[in-house]
Amino acid sequence: MAFTWWRYPTRHFSVDGLKFVVRSFAQSDGLHSNLSMLDVEQASDCTPLMGPDAVRNHRLASTLPDGRALEVELGYIGNWKTGIIVRVDGAVVHESHPGITPAFPEKYRANIIAHSSVKGDQPNPFSSGVFAKHNRLPFAVDILTGLLFYAMAKMTDLQTAAMVGIVVGFALVLFQYLTKIDVTGGLALFGIVMLCISAGLAWYLADDEWVKLRGTITGIIAASFFIIDGLRGGPYIGRGLARYMPYSDIDTGRFAASMGAIGLIMAALNYAVAKLASTDVWLFYKTFLDFFIVAGLAMVAVQYARKRPKQAD
Repeated sequence: MAFTWWRYPTRHFSVDGLKFVVRSFAQSDGLHSNLSMLDVEQASDCTPLMGPDAVRNHRLASTLPDGRALEVELGYIGNWKTGIIVRVDGAVVHESHPGITPAFPEKYRANIIAHSSVKGDQPNPFSSGVFAKHNRLPFAVDILTGLLFYAMAKMTDLQTAAMVGIVVGFALVLFQYLTKIDVTGGLALFGIVMLCISAGLAWYLADDEWVKLRGTITGIIAASFFIIDGLRGGPYIGRGLARYMPYSDIDTGRFAASMGAIGLIMAALNYAVAKLASTDVWLFYKTFLDFFIVAGLAMVAVQYARKRPKQAD
């Protein structure tokens, strides 16, 4: 099973009055594309996340009703979109970007070819990063504790939900210490520090408005730790975060610093929603929406943090 992270612009073209559609989308296992005629799929292609095959253009081949060969070449146009060149019996009949040949971005090509997208060179992306066996339980615990906070806040109030979250957090840390079962991921000590800060704020800020702003305050504090760790090369927080990524070429310093910057952005967004929206809207945003914002920004941070290949002399 693969998850779709990004859908590129759909490309349309016609040949002899027949309408064709080309779709492309990025999934957790690579880039996928398909060619449809009159809503019937004619061809599909896919390339992996990493390795020599990842940088090739897609070839979507079909046959027109009169027997002529139709081929669609699909590739990247820059970093954020794909384009196509359509050929009939080898002759170009359509270009989505006239004069531009779709191709994998040159600045990433050598790095993509040289590195495996999966740590340990394993071919299955679900055996690495957040889906790796040793990361699945901590990731599931993160999701469940977030849902617990949402449920408690809906059934009681924000103060009670905050205190329950803190108690559960310390219980998980204690459980991990006693059983040696990893349930908090690679950032256990950092998590304890933030729990202590969060507990202090929850104790003193016994008001709904202040509880909502607690996320902004802790976000700024956490972001400061991230940035400081990033400036030091990411020896602790950056390294702990990198374990969740399905890449072996993460620069932990750049990663920690960029995630710190994301923390500041999210703290500002939390402040805006807390001040401008109702408590129910803030609770929904905090539990569900901000995850997707962080995920999108984190994708940019990962691209920034991945090491560039050294240039040959």
